[in-house]
Amino acid sequence: MLYTLIIAVCLFSANIAIFAQDKALVETKESQDKTTPADALQKMKEGNNRFVESKMLSRDLTEQVHATAKGQYPYAVVLGCIDSRVTPEITFDQGIGDIFDARIAGNFENDDILGSMEFACKITGAKLILVMGHTNCGAIKGAIDNAELGNLTQMLTKIKPAVLNTNYEGEKSSKNYDYVDLVAKENVILTIENIKKNSPVLKEMYDKGEIDIVGCMYDLHDGKVTFYK
Repeated sequence: MLYTLIIAVCLFSANIAIFAQDKALVETKESQDKTTPADALQKMKEGNNRFVESKMLSRDLTEQVHATAKGQYPYAVVLGCIDSRVTPEITFDQGIGDIFDARIAGNFENDDILGSMEFACKITGAKLILVMGHTNCGAIKGAIDNAELGNLTQMLTKIKPAVLNTNYEGEKSSKNYDYVDLVAKENVILTIENIKKNSPVLKEMYDKGEIDIVGCMYDLHDGKVTFYK
């Protein structure tokens, strides 16, 4: 009887330990300071793996709201598309206060987004900028087709350089998904180059190794993120 009781207590304790490991912790100033750019990238990779494998961490969002009310210490910035199917906090299994989230159709940079990222990294301490495109992107298709509609027309001109810069031997059409995805990848690469070119603040931090700037692509079919580093 005593032996059985001891085993039961051990199993119960083990389950508590496993649960504790699976519960997400809120980022603090101390944890942010200890996080390197490489650590931040690894966290994002691990988070996407959990999402794909349906093993997302347990979170008490109300508790996180209270815990972050007086301050935030995110370790990454995600510049992604406005597409409703690509939500960084979910696809990277992150909680409240973990990442900054900048979204615009076609995931390109502009002055306002650059200023936001400078605030996120230089002022608030984020260690990683992740530029994320996605497959079958409507904004990319619009740029390929020279779509015209109100303010959308001028917005798509920001993506046009990626269309012109993409080398492809096949059908250059928005109906050709391979071509669309290749342009989307080129758009991510050009966006990273533009961030470094147009923000001396972020370029200096990158050169000093204080932050990293990495590209990636989200696959709408399976939720998997492919990183270009």
